[in-house]
Amino acid sequence: MAEMTIRRFGVFSVAKMYGLLLFVFGILIGVIYGLMFIGLGLSMSGLEGAEGAGFGALGGVAMGVLFMIGVPIMYGVFGFIGGAIGALVYNAMAGIIGGVKFDLEGVAQEYAPPPPPHQWAPHQQPVQ
Repeated sequence: MAEMTIRRFGVFSVAKMYGLLLFVFGILIGVIYGLMFIGLGLSMSGLEGAEGAGFGALGGVAMGVLFMIGVPIMYGVFGFIGGAIGALVYNAMAGIIGGVKFDLEGVAQEYAPPPPPHQWAPHQQPVQ
């Protein structure tokens, strides 16, 4: 096993990755909450005789669509900023403490190596 140490992270690289990761989570969360708001808004439109039911239904649907669009963007931006700050703090602490150590283990090869190359000899007569 080989022991390795992570001394520093690329700040922009970590920020991009963390921003994209939280953007994907934001899509999942935004769709779930957005569908809940749309469902509640549509259920309000079924109230007969209730004053303002149509306006409440429109507001619920609009809020659901805004959640589906806004939450992923917000999560992505905050993830990018949080990833950059986290990488900067890690780099500062790794300079003081020395970084995170981990062990790597080699994997056995599952193929046979190719045969050695043939030697080329000039001016040989072909075998008959």
